[in-house]
Amino acid sequence: MKSRFAPSPTGFLHIGGARTALFAWLWAKKNESNFVLRIEDTDKERSTQASVDAILEGLDWLGLDYDEGPFYQSDRFDRYNEVINELVSKGQAYYCDCSKERLESMRESQIANKEKPKYDGCCRKKSLKNGVIRFLNPDEGHVSFHDYVKGEVSISNSELDDLIILRSDGTPTYNLTVVVDDHDMQIDCVIRGDDHINNTPKQINLYEAMGWNVPKFAHVPMILGSDGSRLSKRHGALNLLSYRDEGFLPDALLNYLVRLGWSNGDQEIFSIEEMIKLFELKNINNSPASFNQEKLEWMNQSYIKTISLGKLTEHLNWHLDRLNINLDNGPEINQLIEFLRERSKSLVDLAQSCIMFYKDFEAFDEAQANKTFKAGSKEVLQDLVSQLSKVNDWNSNNIHSVIELICEERNIGFGKVGQPFRLALSGDGKAGSIDKSAQFVGKERTLSRLEMAIDWINSQHN
Repeated sequence: MKSRFAPSPTGFLHIGGARTALFAWLWAKKNESNFVLRIEDTDKERSTQASVDAILEGLDWLGLDYDEGPFYQSDRFDRYNEVINELVSKGQAYYCDCSKERLESMRESQIANKEKPKYDGCCRKKSLKNGVIRFLNPDEGHVSFHDYVKGEVSISNSELDDLIILRSDGTPTYNLTVVVDDHDMQIDCVIRGDDHINNTPKQINLYEAMGWNVPKFAHVPMILGSDGSRLSKRHGALNLLSYRDEGFLPDALLNYLVRLGWSNGDQEIFSIEEMIKLFELKNINNSPASFNQEKLEWMNQSYIKTISLGKLTEHLNWHLDRLNINLDNGPEINQLIEFLRERSKSLVDLAQSCIMFYKDFEAFDEAQANKTFKAGSKEVLQDLVSQLSKVNDWNSNNIHSVIELICEERNIGFGKVGQPFRLALSGDGKAGSIDKSAQFVGKERTLSRLEMAIDWINSQHN
């Protein structure tokens, strides 16, 4: 048994495509079968290598590993021509040389007569030897199939067109190539967006014309924006890899995607193992799902707090590399992440929070410094330098004791010490627990930054 994901590399992998890939991958895993990746790149003008690379990189980032492929349709033209020639020789396809003008005139006339626009079969009996090649669609009967999501679907053959299967430039069309590929690759279940459902009856007739088994189908409803309109760039990031760039964990995005139109009771959080165990195509909702950026952000934050430290570090490293953070120049990263993860909304947040522990800064945030380094701050900072210099066992408990001692000796509140200390440590005042932050910054760096803060105050009063 096999399922497949068959994107067209005419753009980047978007959120809807990623969800389709996830559903097909889950079905394969649930049924202990193979997941096939096929790149449908017959559109030579619009297909790009950059799009292919983005698709492969996106699937790799999500962890949707494929068992077979990637196969490329552009490598299979000989096979498509073989099938087309067989259909022609059996009298189930024919050449058509109708001009664009004739086809347009025919279409306008049909619309004017309130008829469904379709080819009128003009060239069926002409025995031509050139032009486009059309499939001879049956005139009688119905095409019926069961869809895992839509239920029973039936359409009269009289509604269907003699579709073009080979263009005038010699390239095969989508409806032909997808049938040949799904047959040759032994795909048992075709899971795809419901924008393809109108093609399915035409494709079933092609399967039957070739005497091939027809696969099962599951047509997944589209994803809408929060306002109910078709998902577009104005609803947020669409390129899948932009979610990586914005600091989302792939596990969080997969969890969010699986809940877009599929459910298992009221459960919201699913591990990958749970998704595989519980996934059923029949539980996909027949109605379009609505994309909610806030819910995705909530889920991402939840995952950052709870995912294994190893996985969190693995994905954070990509962001740390982008910031040119050298992990040898600071605290042990796993311990630091455990400290910072609770207050981080995204991996970008988490990586930004790491900077102060590995890189020194050249200046304080001016607005924060003017607000925080007030009269009396200098003496407090000097006390910190004096007392912290004596600390041999550099840990948060001992640092906290020093802060408490200064508060007691000077008879001042914790904020009078903590606020200038925090700004001195971070440069911008954005640091968590001050004693823990100082522990991870390290003794030498902490004392150096306190001296830098004292110098700043001196410079303002000279």
